[in-house]
Amino acid sequence: MPFYKEIKINEHTVAYFWKITEDISWFNEKAVLNDNSKLRLQTMQSVSHQKGFLAVRMLLQYIDLTDFDLFYDAFGKPYLKVESLMSNVKSQEINNINFKQKHISISHSHVFSCICISNTPVGIDIEKCKEKTLKITSKYMDVSHIENLSVHDKITKATVIWGIKESIFKLKNEKGISFPNHIFETPFQLEDKKGTAQLIFNNNTEEFQFQFNIIEEYAFVCALKN
Repeated sequence: MPFYKEIKINEHTVAYFWKITEDISWFNEKAVLNDNSKLRLQTMQSVSHQKGFLAVRMLLQYIDLTDFDLFYDAFGKPYLKVESLMSNVKSQEINNINFKQKHISISHSHVFSCICISNTPVGIDIEKCKEKTLKITSKYMDVSHIENLSVHDKITKATVIWGIKESIFKLKNEKGISFPNHIFETPFQLEDKKGTAQLIFNNNTEEFQFQFNIIEEYAFVCALKN
């Protein structure tokens, strides 16, 4: 299956999703890669990882960009080349965005890859909702935030909370940030589909807003700085 869906987070931010059903030969034939990506792909032993990586490149191509428009800083955080965005854009939502500064975040998990493009710093995460995440909650979150829920809802909410912390971590991209010690979500309900969180790190407090969606059995989270 090619392009799956897009979600408009706000007037400046859009997420795009690819559900991976193709075999690896299809991706190898269709995906345009720069030299660095070709080298990275050769180091990936997992076919699932290769597909996730290539599906991200197909999402870029879906919005009339390519892997040549994507680059990474020394810490592995992705960015887009602004000059390319100004001349090669397909989506109406993206056309309405201010191009003075462009940010991208990337995530993939099992059969889903996603990218999110915004004119403000953004972090995203997509995770499959599974029991394993529930078993390690004490290592990354306040377990009182999932009390009095069914097992199914506990798994879902624990996965969302992991995604909140992962999204903020990716947005900030600073060494030393700890999920349980530095990132704190305000209590929320699954039906809220949004909320706020704080990063308290290096004697500084920053506020973030997040939105989340359940897509099939996956939790998708997008975090933006207030």
